[in-house]
Parts: sequence; C-alpha cells; structure tokens
Amino acid sequence: NSALLSICFMLFLGFTDDVLEWPWRYKLFLPSVASLPLLCCYEGSTSIVVPIPLRPLLMNENGLTKFGEFFCHFVVVDQNAEGSIVNLGLFYLVYMGLLAVFCTNAINIHAGINGLEVGQSYVIACAVLFHNLIEIQSASEARENHVFSAMIMICFIGVSSALLRHNWYPSSVFVGDTYCYFAGMTFAVVGISGHFSKTLLLFFIPQIINFLWSTPQLFKFIPCPKHRLPKFNAKTGKMEASKVVSRGNVEKVNMTLINLFLQIFGPLSEENLALSLLAFQTFCCGLGFYVRYELAQLVFDS
Repeated sequence: NSALLSICFMLFLGFTDDVLEWPWRYKLFLPSVASLPLLCCYEGSTSIVVPIPLRPLLMNENGLTKFGEFFCHFVVVDQNAEGSIVNLGLFYLVYMGLLAVFCTNAINIHAGINGLEVGQSYVIACAVLFHNLIEIQSASEARENHVFSAMIMICFIGVSSALLRHNWYPSSVFVGDTYCYFAGMTFAVVGISGHFSKTLLLFFIPQIINFLWSTPQLFKFIPCPKHRLPKFNAKTGKMEASKVVSRGNVEKVNMTLINLFLQIFGPLSEENLALSLLAFQTFCCGLGFYVRYELAQLVFDS
C-alpha cells in the first residue's frame, strides 16, 4: 500500500506541475515528500556489502583501522564479518530518498522529443522485469520482493506500450511531467522495495550521463534556458543541436545528451534521433546486466 501511495502521490504532483509549472527548487523537494510513505514503512535491511578492494581500509588482521574507527562514529562496521558489511542506518534511508529524487527528475530532464520519455521508461522497465525473473528463477533470498517488483513492472510495461504507440513520432499524445514523475517514482519504488537499488542505477546509465553532462547548466555555470530542446530545421526536416548565448555573447550548445548525440552524429530526423537514443538506452541496460552478473563477481563475494 505504501508503494502504491507513493506512486499515486507522485502522479498527482506531476499533474500539478504540468498545470502550475513548479520552479525547479520544488521539483527537487517534492519527490522526497512523495517517497515518505514508502520510507516510513520500509522494514528491509539498511546494510550494504563493502567491495573486496575497500575492506582493508576498514579492517586488517589487528582489527579496525584508523579510518574504520573514524567511520564507526557515523555507521556500524560489522567486525564479525571482517568489515565486509556496513550498516548505514539512517544514511541508507536518506540514500533511498535521494534515489526517488534522482529517478523522477532523471526521466524528466532526458526528454523533449516524441517517444523518448515513454520509450526510455519502457526499455528500463523491460530490463528491470528481466532482472526480477532472473532472481526469481535463481531462488534468491529476496524472491518475494522480486515477485512484487515483477507484478508492478508487468502492469507498467502494459500501460507504457499502449501509450508509446500514441506517443511515437508523429505523436498524438503528449505525456508531460505527469508520466515522467509517475515512471520515475515507479522505478524508485521497485528498486527500494525489491532491494536492488544499485542494480537499478545500472539501467539508468544514459540518465546519469545526461545529468552529469548537464551539471554546468543545472548549477548555472552556463546560462540554462527553461527548455533545452533541439531545434527543428524546416528546410532539411531534421533536428539540430540548440544553442544558448553565454558570457561575452559566445554561443554554446545546450548540454543535454540529446544535443550531444546531434553534435556527434549530425542532424537527424526526430524519429531517427529517438531510435538512436533508445538503442543507446538498450545497450546500456545490457551493459548493466554484464556489470551486475559478471564484473560484480570480481569485487564482491560470490
């Protein structure tokens, strides 16, 4: 119930944002409020497994290191596990609240062309569902949590696939912030409830790249217009990277992943641009699976 309440609350806030156009400072705060029902009812573990290369920083053969002793002022290092487990306590709940903020806004700022918002959400949802099925099949300790996540993802994929048909270029339905917030909070809810928040972030690699690349504009080091969408060239019928005038009347390309793709590959039609971005999203989700099930074995105990 708390999971559905958080999703419905964020859906409502997305609708109010479309109507009232909330300033960005509220957009960073509201997802935290929407995630409160889920965090208040959270009964899972707040411990994390420390990667093998980092464990000597916390403990050695003589016990806790100096850094480990300092670290214990804030968190609990499990000495019986030889520093392999750290209980973050309240900090873990703060992390999950920030995860909700990131997921909702990450979908929202990586958007602006027909089919991209719903398309990226559909790809991520399929990756999450596939991950759930793998864990269910392997009789994971968190099997029930993955079953719950899979139930939500199946419903979400069904809704998104129908919406994508009408949102694809040329779009007859525009999703706005309502769907972006709904999708982002849905992913945050399943990641938190299913206890696979770190794996979830592996499926958000393009969104993380977009956020990091956008940082100079988001923090006003470079002027940031309200909309940073690519511009449409009526003569060629293709999308081109949009620009903003910086200090000294110097034009700079708006720093988004969409504009970066247009800089690298040149002008593209809106449909081909969406296909390219969704292909990159699919590739990154595949890379996330490789990191989760192959590379992770190098830094974590089997």
